[in-house]
Amino acid sequence: MIRFYFHPTPNPAKIALFLEETGLAYEALPVDTSKGEQHAPAFRAINPNGKVPAIVDTEGPGGNEVRVFDSTAILIYLAEKTGQLLGTSEDRPELLSWLLFIASGLGPFSGQAVHFQFAAPEGLDYAANRYRREAERHYQVLNDHLSGREFIVGSGFTIADISAWGWLDRASRVRKGAEDPLGPFPEL
Repeated sequence: MIRFYFHPTPNPAKIALFLEETGLAYEALPVDTSKGEQHAPAFRAINPNGKVPAIVDTEGPGGNEVRVFDSTAILIYLAEKTGQLLGTSEDRPELLSWLLFIASGLGPFSGQAVHFQFAAPEGLDYAANRYRREAERHYQVLNDHLSGREFIVGSGFTIADISAWGWLDRASRVRKGAEDPLGPFPEL
């Protein structure tokens, strides 16, 4: 059984989509980050970084209970555990490249764009604009890559597509005020 710790934000949404797509049995356990529950000692024992998502697999390797934190680590772990949504072994280098492109670029720049446009004190236009432009640049890289193809990696739906979806689904917040947030990126 997978115990899935979440708050309804983009990174946990990726894990929820994986769990639903694969039919893996799980228990959803909300962590109210608006109340600081992610900093409670019991949760920090699961994720020392105090962030969601995190999982505990009660049937991990060797039948042992294991914790996994960070959305990309969780996606890789669950895909390997189930043998689903990994693509082929030939796809693996490309899969890892795109997963890390999303984890180190698209995700953080999108998250910071949302933060500086919605949560930060006013007067931080430089930061808001910088993160938004970088998120848009990452959108363009992904858009260009997807030209003439249906999936990010290989010929089928993989965890790379799930990982990108988590933040692309929030494009209206990343590109605050844009009439059609994904309009300039038709492949997304």
